[in-house]
Amino acid sequence: MASLSDTAIRQALKRVEKTGKQENLPDGDGRGTGRLVLSVKPMPTRVTAEWMAQQWRDGKRTKKKIGAYPSTSLAQAREIFKRDFADVIQKGRSIKIAGDTRAGTVADLFEGYVAALKSADKPSWKEAEKGLNKIADTLGRKRLARDIEAEEIVELIRPIYARGARAMADHVRGYIHAAYSWGMKSEHDYRSASPRRFRIPYNPASGIPTEPKVRGTRWLSEEEFVRLYRWLECPDVPIHPAYPRAIQLIMLTGQRVEEIARLRVDQWDAKEKIIDWSKTKNLQPHAVPVPSLAAELIESITPNEYGWYFPSAKDPMTPVSHNTLYSFVWRQRERGVIPYATNRDLRRTFKTLAGKAGVSKEIRDRLQNHALQDVSSKNYDRWNYMPEKRAGMKQWDEFVCAMLARNANDAAA
Repeated sequence: MASLSDTAIRQALKRVEKTGKQENLPDGDGRGTGRLVLSVKPMPTRVTAEWMAQQWRDGKRTKKKIGAYPSTSLAQAREIFKRDFADVIQKGRSIKIAGDTRAGTVADLFEGYVAALKSADKPSWKEAEKGLNKIADTLGRKRLARDIEAEEIVELIRPIYARGARAMADHVRGYIHAAYSWGMKSEHDYRSASPRRFRIPYNPASGIPTEPKVRGTRWLSEEEFVRLYRWLECPDVPIHPAYPRAIQLIMLTGQRVEEIARLRVDQWDAKEKIIDWSKTKNLQPHAVPVPSLAAELIESITPNEYGWYFPSAKDPMTPVSHNTLYSFVWRQRERGVIPYATNRDLRRTFKTLAGKAGVSKEIRDRLQNHALQDVSSKNYDRWNYMPEKRAGMKQWDEFVCAMLARNANDAAA
């Protein structure tokens, strides 16, 4: 059988338009095994032409669409058939499971990883996308992901580390390692419909050491807690009102910064005085009763038109980011007007002072939605502990009110 030509295709399109009968135009030999075929069909208002990979296997004929003519030209169809189907047919495998065999680029890998984070509803996807975009620009977006070597990543990270940004250097290494780990797993993940196979032989970031994890120990004393809380009530510099209120709410409830920053109007139950999250960092739903001071604070805030209690100063359609809150606190502590504290220090302070207030370790863990790893908690215990959490928050509320009142009395004296 002679090879197909564009002239033969145009003639076939005219014939089918006149006769109204379907024609299948094979491209070269291959009967009995498989070949490229153009299926020309008459439709009520037009004639369609579709490229098919055709296979004979176990006495049965199977077809799989490659593309439509003329958007997929004859030359392109031949290239795709040779690349994705010819070897499959020759080895006797089914073309039903054949797909695009082109190896993915760095851009394909990073975009696929970010898409996987988004589909899993991971709040970290925005930061990962931002970081990986910069990394892709340096490594080369169009380079094959499998060609990136460890030495290149080291040279990418080294200047970041050299200028003192050790945490950022560790983040860059982490982003790359996570993306490559996903790419290697996606090769064999039957749940994934990734359009690319990366054929990554190894993770180039695996051998690069991580920064030693520094376990924080800082927590605020009662005096420092009151000092920071009072400053947030009346800052001595112009500040977007949402920022100090968000920090106050973190101090009063001990919740994660991201979860308070993204508080929406539909998550606050004013009647029950409960903040309810359907999904959190550990992917578990979480509801926490708040102390009276926190309830009064929330009620004093009017959510903006987009439903955010703590909107971004730059874009009211989005909530304030945890990085912005960190920067806000960092700038003030550098001025010496507030005690030194990071966002995590505030969460640690709640854990410590609530313990001093008499709240049990188990209830403090549940109030802060820390994952409980014992078999009973993970697999069997489905009680919501709301009465116990309310009692714990009441103890904490009384403790905080006493701290603030004692400080006020001392100041008056």
